[in-house]
Amino acid sequence: MPGQRKRKRQRERAARSRSPQAGRWEQVFSTQDEAELRAETQRLYAEGELTDPSMLRVDMLCGRLRSPTTYRLSLFVPDASA
Repeated sequence: MPGQRKRKRQRERAARSRSPQAGRWEQVFSTQDEAELRAETQRLYAEGELTDPSMLRVDMLCGRLRSPTTYRLSLFVPDASA
């Protein structure tokens, strides 16, 4: 269904903005290889650094002729004061 992914992201953002936790997204990994991205995500789960999938964000920066596609892995870091 067209637009379904966009609506899902909007709902997730709205849910996060209503949550009592404030914080920021911190980039922990960047690569141009999708297999490396999957391996890093599995490593985070295996080492216990990531327990809640909603605290993980994967950005795919689409490439063109000059710059290849890049994947960024970010984790949500809650503010210490909250």
